Amino acid sequence: MLLFNHRDEPSADFACEKERLAALVDDMERIHRGVSPEVMAGGDAPILDRWVLARRVVPCLAGLSTGHPELVGENRLIGTSDLWLLSEDHAWARTLSRWYRLGRPAENPGLNA
Repeated sequence: MLLFNHRDEPSADFACEKERLAALVDDMERIHRGVSPEVMAGGDAPILDRWVLARRVVPCLAGLSTGHPELVGENRLIGTSDLWLLSEDHAWARTLSRWYRLGRPAENPGLNA
């Protein structure tokens, strides 16, 4: 998750993550067009030996949603997809799926970013 302030220039971390995500989208588009991973990676791709599928915990938000396009209802308890952006004033959040306008934080201060 990256913090952002819409009044200032993006941080170096913000710019770096934007470039990383753009490269991922570019590779996905190339795969869609039939370009092989061997062509995209060339001979410089590292080898990962004795690998396993693993999971990592990623930031997300949970709260009472109103006006969600897919999870309809008023004050419906939801968990969001991966949280990518959070405004420094905690007014806006961008998950993998969509933007959220943030209302009041939960009363438990341990849950707030």
